[in-house]
Amino acid sequence: MPNLSTEDVETLVANALIESGCAPGNAISVARALVGAEIDGQAGHGLNRVGSYCAQVKVGKVVGDAEPMVERALPGWITVDAGHGFAFPAFDLAIDAVSAAAAETGIAAATISRSHHCGQAGRHVERLADRGCIGLLFANTPEAMAPWGGSKPLFGTNPIAFAAPRRDAESLVIDLSLSTVARGKVMAAAKKGEAIPEGWALDAGGNPTTDAKAGLAGSMVPMGDAKGAALALMVEVMAAALTGGRFGFEATSFLNAEGGPPDVGQLLIAIDMRATAGEGFLDRMEALTGAMLAQDGVRLPGSSRMAKRETAAKDGLAVSDAVLEELRGLAG
Repeated sequence: MPNLSTEDVETLVANALIESGCAPGNAISVARALVGAEIDGQAGHGLNRVGSYCAQVKVGKVVGDAEPMVERALPGWITVDAGHGFAFPAFDLAIDAVSAAAAETGIAAATISRSHHCGQAGRHVERLADRGCIGLLFANTPEAMAPWGGSKPLFGTNPIAFAAPRRDAESLVIDLSLSTVARGKVMAAAKKGEAIPEGWALDAGGNPTTDAKAGLAGSMVPMGDAKGAALALMVEVMAAALTGGRFGFEATSFLNAEGGPPDVGQLLIAIDMRATAGEGFLDRMEALTGAMLAQDGVRLPGSSRMAKRETAAKDGLAVSDAVLEELRGLAG
């Protein structure tokens, strides 16, 4: 696989989106997010999304020239209307606004409505941690999991993410979806004709299956079984009910150009630690992380991302021939 500089890959992705009808500013924001996910090893939110994103812009499922609108409805409450465009430009505005509000009020929240796939959730909250805030994100996605005891998908895999700043070290970032494994792993197995481990998915009848295609036609198993399903329900409330967005069972797919906009929502919360514990917060963070790292074999969640970013900055990003050919074809 050829290695390209991250700047060259971002330019290719942005040009592909622009050729499909995306406004340049939006295209740059999306390209930065997709390439960032690819660098961090989150390929499911990376370059393999470009083709479907472009197809959705072409048919209007995503409004490529949408201009997100931000309003500070209350001192600690921000609303962002993504306008059925990509989520990433809306997040750019939300992160600026919610961190500024939290500096004044101690805690602030931003709802993002009429939104789309938000990609690597950890990157959004990490940006808040870089500004001295604890960040929380709730995002709902199209149906993939049944409520516990049921067999019909109702909830999305519904990622949640958390980040907290540290002193003289990379922020602590926790990013997870609420299915046992990412649905993309089941999709990859189905394409290859491979079996999946039991416990990943259920078939359409609600029975455990090792058949990847049957799993895709059925339901993902929630992480922690009934507890994960309860958390997925919580995210539907926080991300969709609170923003006026569609629930998972109402939203169209992020993966194809069929139907109208997904119209999902996201909730972003920023807590300015300086308003609560001051520098003492960083002392407590180091006491906690230090106790963890004192044990052999322990690493902090998300800690591998920095090494991957250093490698990409030094050596570039490995892009498969197939993906490179697709990007060049879409970029014109």
